[in-house]
Amino acid sequence: MAIYLTKESKVLVQGMTGGEGMKHTRRMLAAGTDVVGGVNPRKAGQSVDFDVPQCLKGLGGVPSAVPVFGTVAEGIAATGADVTVVFVPPAFAKAAVLEAADAGIGLAVVITEGIPVHDSVAFTSYARRNGTRIIGPNCPGLITPGQSNAGIIPADITKPGRIGLVSKSGTLTYQLMYELRDIGFSTCVGIGGDPVVGTSHIDCLAAFQEDPDTELVVLIGEIGGDAEERAAAYIREHVTKPVVGYIAGFTAPEGRTMGHAGAIVSGSAGTARAKQEALEAVGVRVGSTPTETARLVLELLETGG
Repeated sequence: MAIYLTKESKVLVQGMTGGEGMKHTRRMLAAGTDVVGGVNPRKAGQSVDFDVPQCLKGLGGVPSAVPVFGTVAEGIAATGADVTVVFVPPAFAKAAVLEAADAGIGLAVVITEGIPVHDSVAFTSYARRNGTRIIGPNCPGLITPGQSNAGIIPADITKPGRIGLVSKSGTLTYQLMYELRDIGFSTCVGIGGDPVVGTSHIDCLAAFQEDPDTELVVLIGEIGGDAEERAAAYIREHVTKPVVGYIAGFTAPEGRTMGHAGAIVSGSAGTARAKQEALEAVGVRVGSTPTETARLVLELLETGG
């Protein structure tokens, strides 16, 4: 009942001992994530006690400290980790991801924002060649409610369920999770809104299509680029499950870069309307607001799609 991340996932945190890394590692632990170590070459051999009662990692239910390793390879060798979450500053993010890929990590969740596009191009292509899946960069991560949480998504706003969610927007990820909390989610994936990301809408659609416990998929897009149009073409050929969409940016002015959508909207190319039309042409119901999108999901679930 999940894609990419399960209760069996063993998670490293690159940058765990920094401010953001500490805060969100504590939240991940509280959500039940099996965080097995941090990575910081300057603090190798140390450990951090997060004092999270919900995380019963030690014998007899006593929380144990999380060890810090000098490299990702050392962390994998010692713990069997298969996921890393990257909270490294933008200038060092490329090196961190390349290190993780060289070490053979299966999934790297890159939370860092502000990474230069040429760095993202370099590490996403390198990771792909080495068999490492990248989520992000500039993303909230992903969560399989009730099992594991890798990133910064709040774990207490929804529950396990039968909806799959893939979104460019972190904020809209949270809103749809909350609006549909009574139904719940299999996995929610925030792929990030940068011009170059490691995992696409199409990748997640394919994974949700194969997941037997995901009954319906919510796809959240944004103005700029053609990712949603390409997703529509994929849905036409490969997705049999119902899909509900929402596109952020209907009121955005033309000819201006908006937020982290990462593209200038010119004419009809990249507009919310063009994306809506492409999705609706392949049978995707598209909401005009997040609340309407949630209502469409409920209607489809009630009628069986």
